[in-house]
Amino acid sequence: MLVVESLVKRFGGFTAVNNVSFKVEKGEILGLIGPNGSGKSTIFNMLSGTFPPSAGSILFEGSELAGLPPHKIINRGIGRTFQIPRPFRRLSIFENVALAGYYGQGGGSGSHSRIKAGESAERALAAVGLPVDRNASVDGLGAAGLKKLELAKALATEPTLLLADESLGGLDEHEMDQAADMLRRIRDDLGITIIWVEHIMGVLMRVVDRVMVLDHGEKISEGLPAAVVSDPRVIEVYLGTDVDATQAVTAAAAR
Repeated sequence: MLVVESLVKRFGGFTAVNNVSFKVEKGEILGLIGPNGSGKSTIFNMLSGTFPPSAGSILFEGSELAGLPPHKIINRGIGRTFQIPRPFRRLSIFENVALAGYYGQGGGSGSHSRIKAGESAERALAAVGLPVDRNASVDGLGAAGLKKLELAKALATEPTLLLADESLGGLDEHEMDQAADMLRRIRDDLGITIIWVEHIMGVLMRVVDRVMVLDHGEKISEGLPAAVVSDPRVIEVYLGTDVDATQAVTAAAAR
């Protein structure tokens, strides 16, 4: 489904992503992990069109996406959530999601429809468990609700590939488990392939099919969760030398 080859992003003299290559198969959940500043968000920004790559190729369903603007990439079928939800506070929950659905429709003449956007919003809200009531206010949502709203906005664009950026941030343990189960259901029930950036390793490892690890903009490991968390380099740069923590993550990966 997605083939990334030799991806590079430079900001002046600083190289944020250096020669990263990977593939994502249809129907899988790929976990993308690494320390802060390792290049995870920069890769998402290139995949979603926020940043053009300095070099490299992004093939999605056989078509080159590198350098396309975000609206064209969304129209090709790639949706994205963001770490920090920023809803339009003057719009209702439904209107926030319907707006995303409208934006996600094709760019051809006459292709945009408020009715279709509303239908997409209703399906997305139902999928994440938020009210479909068109007057429900954003102001009543807590951290978990805002994360669900962010996810619903991405789903309303009707993606075939979802880039989920730190969906667990700010949630308690129970909410984390619910969010992780929701991502699994999105893959299983809706057939959406997922790349998931996350720092909460114990939860992520229970859900993903494969894991890729970045450090200082380079890929240092990739494979099945149990194998990756046992990789000495991953332990050194990311998991650290805390034996109890490392064993806990390894146990989660083996489930």
